[in-house]
Amino acid sequence: MNNGPFPSELEPAAGPGADSATARLQGVRGRIAAAAARAGRDPASVELLAVSKAFGAAAVRALAGAGQRAFGENYLQEALVKQAALADLALDWHFIGPIQSNKTRPIAENFGWVHSVDRLKIAQRLSAQRPLGLPPLNVCIEVNVSGEASKGGASPDALPELVEAVARLPGLRLRGMMTIPAPTHDFDAQRAAFRRLRELFDGLRERHALDTMSMGMSADLEAAILEGATIVRVGTALFGERKYPR
Repeated sequence: MNNGPFPSELEPAAGPGADSATARLQGVRGRIAAAAARAGRDPASVELLAVSKAFGAAAVRALAGAGQRAFGENYLQEALVKQAALADLALDWHFIGPIQSNKTRPIAENFGWVHSVDRLKIAQRLSAQRPLGLPPLNVCIEVNVSGEASKGGASPDALPELVEAVARLPGLRLRGMMTIPAPTHDFDAQRAAFRRLRELFDGLRERHALDTMSMGMSADLEAAILEGATIVRVGTALFGERKYPR
């Protein structure tokens, strides 16, 4: 069973060409720099993760040619196809989608980061299945800050216990937390949701040497950066709108 609609149900979109990819990348980097300046932060403290789900290897190659190196994927089978097609490039691959138990081995074997660990069973499987020849897998715990039943993520109340357990797993390096709050166009509400993750992060960071807050996307990256995001996950602003089957 495919972990998502690619490739059997969805043809990968072409995405922007080389010139457009460069312009889009420069535009997003400009937004990051402006938000970082507003927050009194160094723009280099915010990493851009290009979310390439639903776009093919050619689109990733075009953006890589413009200087982007870190790419995030939601669907395992789609990601493996692209990784094989782009094996000649030195890219950093992040898995950011929901994780099924039967998908943990190929995720542990083929990614450097996982942002969507939301329960101990998944973390334990990733740790046990991480190949010995590779460094520990960098992981973030996904936190459901908005309490949406339709979304994954650990509850804020369950977070401290989960952090303690994940931090002890030998095949993993716990880096921090990730969130996808309820969408809103209200800037203050965006900041409030990201501030909730930052408060949780601040309460646990010293004990566990955490350094990563993965939060903010195309529509709300400015609010996330103002609240301390260290990784922003941007897809639409880099690749364009995605087209899914009806």
